[in-house]
Amino acid sequence: MFQLDDQFLVDIGLADLPDDQKKPFLQHVYDQLEYRVGVRLSEGMSDAQLEEFEAIIDRKEDVVNSWIQTNAPGYAAEEVFQKIQQASGLAADNPALKAEYAATKWLEVNRPDYRDVVAKTLEELKSEINSNRDAILGSSNAANNDEPAAADPNQPAA
Repeated sequence: MFQLDDQFLVDIGLADLPDDQKKPFLQHVYDQLEYRVGVRLSEGMSDAQLEEFEAIIDRKEDVVNSWIQTNAPGYAAEEVFQKIQQASGLAADNPALKAEYAATKWLEVNRPDYRDVVAKTLEELKSEINSNRDAILGSSNAANNDEPAAADPNQPAA
């Protein structure tokens, strides 16, 4: 599993990003990753599958409970459920915990390659960030600099 944190910024060469920009930047990376993974995972799925997964993600309790009852009746004993519960600190009967488990288990059943899709997409995103590192750091430095940016000698004066 990966974490979007200060170590991630070090790994992609953005350790020098100003502190006030780190959290928004990491949130942007997370949002992009979530979107791109979602698009890739949805490829080849039926409308019924997409609707079912959306209902699970939206934590529709009746859909979550029905899916678990049909596909994972012994869920509480499963290692995946126990890991999610331990990480969240939620009670075993908590609807949010059950929904998180159902979403994870649903992906394992319907898209067993989802971890590979996430890993590949994250690597592509890292590569894009690395290619634009100087621009990212340059814009963050300009935002933190009180002096106006130097004029482009190729542009006419305003």
